[in-house]
Amino acid sequence: MITKLFRAVILGAPASGKGTISKRIVDKFGFDHISPGDILRLNVKNNTALGKQAKVYIDQGKLVPDDLIIKFVTSRLQESANKSWMLDGFPRTRVQAERLATIESLDAVINLEVPHEVIIDRVKGRWIHLPSGRVYNIGFNEPKIAGKDDITGEDLVQRDDDKPEIVAERLKIYEDMMKPVLDYYYEHNLVTNFKGKTTAEIWPKVEKFLLERTKALMANRV
Repeated sequence: MITKLFRAVILGAPASGKGTISKRIVDKFGFDHISPGDILRLNVKNNTALGKQAKVYIDQGKLVPDDLIIKFVTSRLQESANKSWMLDGFPRTRVQAERLATIESLDAVINLEVPHEVIIDRVKGRWIHLPSGRVYNIGFNEPKIAGKDDITGEDLVQRDDDKPEIVAERLKIYEDMMKPVLDYYYEHNLVTNFKGKTTAEIWPKVEKFLLERTKALMANRV
């Protein structure tokens, strides 16, 4: 746990191990893990005012507009005003990154870099708990019971769009989408890249970085 507030964003392509790294950061440093995707799903499920607005776009197969996503995020950040937090899955556009900067100052942007060929091979062994979005991978993040979600015990499934050619296209789309976001954060000297093929290889680098960064932060804010 850290005693000074720390604000971070974590970025990484689909199946890059971002979920696993995020969980380890939460366990090690006590950050609030804030996922706008999870917030969006919960609001839609609970039929909140924001959820109703978002559902209109979702039902039409459209992306939820930046302004609405930012409202979700702003509301959630207010709940964590006195805690250190890490945003996962946001921002997705430069506009979102710029708007976030008007709300909060970031201390770090953690960018996971895993070779595409490694991700494509990894996805072949990926299993998902659809109601929650929890992801498991055979070989490095396996469920405790094969084919079952660790928390609910419900069945895991493999998605049709986890085929290699579809995954390769998704990775290309992700890179194109996130380039303006990364460019924005590079302009503000916030990005630290963590390269590797496995979570076991990347995590010690992330852990060392955060230990050093939070230590420096505490020294500067005394």
